[in-house]
Amino acid sequence: MPHTHPQPLLTVRDLRVGFTVDEGYLRAVDGVSLDVAEGETLGLVGESGCGKSVTALSLLRLIPQPPGQIESGSVHFRGRDLLTLSAAELRSVRGREISLIFQEPQQAFSPLHRIGDQLVEALQFHQPISRPDALCLSREWLTRVGLGDSDERLRSYPHQLSGGMLQRIMIVMALFLNPALVIADEPTTALDVTIQAQIFSLMKTLKEDRTALMLITHDLGAVWEMCDRVAVMYASRIVETGQVADLFARPAHPYTRALMQSIPSLDNPEERLEVIPGHVPSPLAYPVGCRFRDRCPHAFDRCRKDYPPDYSKPDGGIVACFLADSIHAPSGAEGLS
Repeated sequence: MPHTHPQPLLTVRDLRVGFTVDEGYLRAVDGVSLDVAEGETLGLVGESGCGKSVTALSLLRLIPQPPGQIESGSVHFRGRDLLTLSAAELRSVRGREISLIFQEPQQAFSPLHRIGDQLVEALQFHQPISRPDALCLSREWLTRVGLGDSDERLRSYPHQLSGGMLQRIMIVMALFLNPALVIADEPTTALDVTIQAQIFSLMKTLKEDRTALMLITHDLGAVWEMCDRVAVMYASRIVETGQVADLFARPAHPYTRALMQSIPSLDNPEERLEVIPGHVPSPLAYPVGCRFRDRCPHAFDRCRKDYPPDYSKPDGGIVACFLADSIHAPSGAEGLS
């Protein structure tokens, strides 16, 4: 049965982002296209350094310019291209309509102001609310993310709290304005497994409010638990997308397959995990052709000459691999179906 595709809330097309560094020009995001529908949870996965976080920051134009530069592309949210908005227009979108949970919580707070003041300021910037009501709402949300003694937390400065506490407060700041889209960049990295479960449970309730979520992670277990669709990123490009159940059951790209084979099995915990041979190519000088070719057991001559186009999959996703369609497989090559 074909999958239905709701109208996208966020549409990213051909996004390219680079950085000028001492060694040269580094292409961090290279032609990324993706959609997020209202109420949908999209997982963006891949190895560290593949461009996931830069993609997230670029959507709200939060990369430092210079040395960063959004070269081209479009980021349409509710009919507006965020890359063309004025600074004032973009400030009204950040936080209120799209919230971002940063990977490093220490970077999200002013060290000179108490936590309570910063939460109140965020609320009052986007909506008419009195300070007592804003503090009351902040206490309620701090309790929801498992932070006891909320009054003490509100009186604290960021340096007086642990990384895990700041992470939860940042999640509060991202959620309590009821945004249409939450971009979560490794939101539970600094948290223990019990608090992680609490946070994921809280994020699941967002779907009841039709809030969309883009979950950026390297944790495939979190993707399985949380996401409706997944996009796999390798060397600054999306190499495969699909419905979570379909992609986990039938990964089409060799890199996706390698990621799946690296997941520990509860049924056989002593099983030796697969290791992806070789190294990720440098974003300072990506090779011609498929960027996974030197690590792929199925690579053939065409992979070294051309970058594969996006082939459609039965689940509505795409895969950037010549062997995704047997028509393109050379004689004797092993198919990926």
